[in-house]
Amino acid sequence: MAEVSAAKVKELRERTGAGMMDCKKALAEVAGELEAAVDWLRKKGLAAAQKKAGRVAAEGLVAAATDGRRGAIVEINSETDFVARNDRFQAYVRKVATIALGAGGNTEKLKKLPFESAKTVSDAANDLIAAIGENVQVRRTAALEVGEGVVVSYIHNSLAPGMGKIATLVALKSAGDAGRLAALGRQLAMHVAAARPEAVDVGGLDAAAVERERAVLSDQARASGKAEEIIQKMVEGRLRKYYEEVVLLQQVFVVDGATKIGKVVEQAAKEMGAPVTITGFARFALGEGIEKVEKDFAAEVAAQIKG
Repeated sequence: MAEVSAAKVKELRERTGAGMMDCKKALAEVAGELEAAVDWLRKKGLAAAQKKAGRVAAEGLVAAATDGRRGAIVEINSETDFVARNDRFQAYVRKVATIALGAGGNTEKLKKLPFESAKTVSDAANDLIAAIGENVQVRRTAALEVGEGVVVSYIHNSLAPGMGKIATLVALKSAGDAGRLAALGRQLAMHVAAARPEAVDVGGLDAAAVERERAVLSDQARASGKAEEIIQKMVEGRLRKYYEEVVLLQQVFVVDGATKIGKVVEQAAKEMGAPVTITGFARFALGEGIEKVEKDFAAEVAAQIKG
């Protein structure tokens, strides 16, 4: 095997994040060629990454990036909250959020977009797996864009600038003052984080979900034994209450606890002298929908002792 310099080992470590001995071995295997050594480590790292890729990754970060009339949010998962505090992991998440501005909300497209040099976002995730020893997954992304107006983001439980446990986007279409629109958008994005609406308006709700709700409310009302025409009025009244809970424009603004969001937007439009329309929103909460595996610590230790 060829002799390798300490300087090359150091450079390879900085490039890949791999261990010193692994870097030294890689350089020795490829006669000291740096790029070939990077590839050698990536191949070894990918083998390790594939092994780790089956493990549940429910921690990590959600992050947001905006660019005037465009905005994107991403969720990137790790196995532990400890890794979410790692500078290298955070740098990766931050960069992927910015790259997501060009993915149009398509996660598979995002994974294939360039990250740096010849690497894709997915390649860089595999490199990160090899470096930190945990499964890392680019789970999902969403994006909003307006032809005129602003897209504003908000991060709740922020762990670092632009990333945390909950990320939201709100898109406002308007010819009004951009600064005032951005201020309104931030308040609305904070509201979305807290109130978890399902759609901007009633028409945006999933029709099947509405029908299921109507069926449940009808059965509940019929249990009262009242006449059918009374039951129908009861159902419609309860549906209106349901809409107030899940439709953004009908929710009560969390900032003042009194005004409906629709009225908040109307008032802002009057003050700006230009119509304002909420064209969309997005909300990601870290780990929602992921089935976390509860570990029996005592059994895990016992298994290691037997092994």
